[in-house]
Amino acid sequence: MSGTPGTPAHAGRDGGRRLWNEAVETLSREAIAELQLRRLQYQVRYNYERSPVHRRKFEEAGARPEDIRSLEDFARIPVMTKDEHRRIQEESLERHGSPFTLMACAAPEEIVRINATSGTTGVPTLYTLTAHDVAIVNEMHARKYWRTGIRPGHVMLQALSLSMFTGGLPLSQGIMHMGACVVPVGIEGGTKRVLDIARITRPHAIVATPSFGQYLIEEAPRLTGRPATELGLRWFFCAGEGGGSDPQVRRALAEGFGARVFDHTGGGHAFHGISCEAQDEGCTGMHLVSEDHCLLELVDPGTRAPIALADGAVGEMVFTFLDWRGGPFMRYALGDLLQVRTRPCSCGLPGIRFAILGRADDMLTVKGVNVYPQAIANVIFRLYPRVTGAFRIMLDRPGPKVAPPLRIRIEHGGVGEQDIEALERELTALFRQDLRIRPAFEWLAPGTLPREAGKTRYIEIAAP
Repeated sequence: MSGTPGTPAHAGRDGGRRLWNEAVETLSREAIAELQLRRLQYQVRYNYERSPVHRRKFEEAGARPEDIRSLEDFARIPVMTKDEHRRIQEESLERHGSPFTLMACAAPEEIVRINATSGTTGVPTLYTLTAHDVAIVNEMHARKYWRTGIRPGHVMLQALSLSMFTGGLPLSQGIMHMGACVVPVGIEGGTKRVLDIARITRPHAIVATPSFGQYLIEEAPRLTGRPATELGLRWFFCAGEGGGSDPQVRRALAEGFGARVFDHTGGGHAFHGISCEAQDEGCTGMHLVSEDHCLLELVDPGTRAPIALADGAVGEMVFTFLDWRGGPFMRYALGDLLQVRTRPCSCGLPGIRFAILGRADDMLTVKGVNVYPQAIANVIFRLYPRVTGAFRIMLDRPGPKVAPPLRIRIEHGGVGEQDIEALERELTALFRQDLRIRPAFEWLAPGTLPREAGKTRYIEIAAP
């Protein structure tokens, strides 16, 4: 075998191209806008004719598909929320014996896969996909990993949930689609199994939540007798939760594994993005790689009024699937707050970028200041390794309003009592500077808080 260590011998057969689908991924903004509008006009007709729910949305706006001549026209259609989606599922199940009848557009015999959200914020919402839709999802995963240097012959360890989670099977299939080898170990078997399979299969890359990655770094010496750097990983792909775009988190993962770290998002649906090498040079955000199949909008979380996609704009994400057949979402709000970047990225790749700031329904208000759990996590991790990064926000009742002070249980990194006092002063100063709040801390020994391989639940509400 020739080539540099860890690189497939045939990795150069792609002709050195930087992008998986150059024809689409290099389209100008004007060409993307034209393609989106053309596909949107076809999609709304398709949705209207095949789904009672989508037809009802048009009726609420007093519109018909032929009225959609621009994106401004389309913004008249009411937004759908996850709670509304769940109610539709239940209504459909009760009336028709299937949760998909009211919303799905394809016939039952065309549906080949059903995915679900993780359900961490309530009852899972379900996605129905045809073979056509699965092919689109595979294409999006290939676009993301190809940009980072993954090629046929590379081995990727999939250490996310492998159940119905949108990032489970869809992600594994996307890796196979581009010709790379996937090891779908999942996290259901526990940390030791992940490390054992990594030792045996010698993967080049791993896909996991950033919190599970940090836990692997902590546990590898105890469970294997060797540091995580000896796993031989060259890439760590963050997924499933926030944190992967935070510089301190990336640095800890990069040093702990000796790997390049990328943040990315997108499961069994049409919204996909990935960070680039320029993330450590101040060019923040993930590149949206699926604009030809996903129309992205920003709206005000309270009023749902449109927010222009200007550089630095912040709003709740609303997306519409384009060229989708199974259960196409239309003006759908997941509850994620995004900041959009439209200025060119220093990496040279085109397209808009976005950063996920947190969930609108996770927002807490402390003395009039809005605070998100992911922002708290980012501040805490600035003091790693003097803190482990594990913490919980303790509430007496559900938010958003919190009676001050905000109580936080937090693990120190194994320091003495006098050092904890200095650590608390430093952390308090960071909270006041970055978030304009002054929490009350309860310090815990390392390893006190449970580690979760899935999405970490930062908020705990006391039992009544």
